[in-house]
Amino acid sequence: MTAFDAKADLHLYLQDARDALLWKLDGLSEYDVRRPLTPSGTNLLGLVKHVTAAEAVYFGETFGRPFEAAPLWIAGRAEPNADLWATPQESREEIVGLYHRVWAHSDETVRSLPLDATGRVGWGRRAEVTLHRILVHAIAETDRHAGHADIVRELVDGGRGLRAQDGNLPEGDDAWWKGHRDRIEQAAREAAGLPDPASDGRPSPIAG
Repeated sequence: MTAFDAKADLHLYLQDARDALLWKLDGLSEYDVRRPLTPSGTNLLGLVKHVTAAEAVYFGETFGRPFEAAPLWIAGRAEPNADLWATPQESREEIVGLYHRVWAHSDETVRSLPLDATGRVGWGRRAEVTLHRILVHAIAETDRHAGHADIVRELVDGGRGLRAQDGNLPEGDDAWWKGHRDRIEQAAREAAGLPDPASDGRPSPIAG
């Protein structure tokens, strides 16, 4: 039987999600990491700011190891959504640097406690949680926001891919991707019974 380390596996996936989220900021201007790309204001630097505050609580206060820093942007301690965008006075370096410091603090919590160690949170139906559950929750939340960042980055400059070393996407130039998108648009219109805008008003067959 192959030995495995459940804690190491969970930590590996959490770190992979952290790295993927931060990578989405690389090479962008100050404006592009901050500008909102959805009606609700989703932006890249705000996503990093949010997970920073979340980890500080999940792996800090939850287990009696509060992260020592200036007040964070936690719900109930600031205006709504204050943790999801950066003010002009908050630099990218400040927010990213704080994220690195918070995850180092989180990593120490993970290293020093067993998976069945219990802590207390103020959300959900159960106040008592295990480190195992917090790790799973943090992975799910960070990956979810990394997925948001995937879409936002593509809207900013077309950048896409799973991680810097592995795009995890088919190879293709801009023309190939445009053709792929057009084919999906055509399929959606046909399924909905909508006319092809380039036709005489009749639905057109999907190209093979």
